[in-house]
Amino acid sequence: MHITPATLADIPVLCKLLAELFSQEVEFVPNPAAQTQGLTRIINNPELGVILVYREGQEILAMLNLLYTVSTALGERVALLEDMAVFAETRGAGVGTQLLNYAIDFAQQQGCKRITLLTDADNIAAQRFYARQGFTLSSMQVMRLMLA
Repeated sequence: MHITPATLADIPVLCKLLAELFSQEVEFVPNPAAQTQGLTRIINNPELGVILVYREGQEILAMLNLLYTVSTALGERVALLEDMAVFAETRGAGVGTQLLNYAIDFAQQQGCKRITLLTDADNIAAQRFYARQGFTLSSMQVMRLMLA
């Protein structure tokens, strides 16, 4: 097992992971062209964030995407955990826990003072998973405006 930043060569497998993730989420649908574009932008611009991949040998089993911004409340760099996906056949083996713990340490090393994430309101399993890793519910309510 090893966790590394993703490369452009990893994008086809990352798109498969995102397709699994987005097929479970209410607001998103898989779109390989859009996912390829987004993944490419992040991989080519490390100041935007990082995509971490969990590998067993040469095989990618999971991914996690951290995007960076600055919190005016904290006056410091923070991260948004945008995507975390583990292939279904790998779930329950501790891969997600190892990847998330690595990402938390990685974010701290990058100077981040907070990680924020979103889950579907009805995804109780994901909420329990993140709570076991120390994440807590926020009193903030998510609102979105989709722009053309």
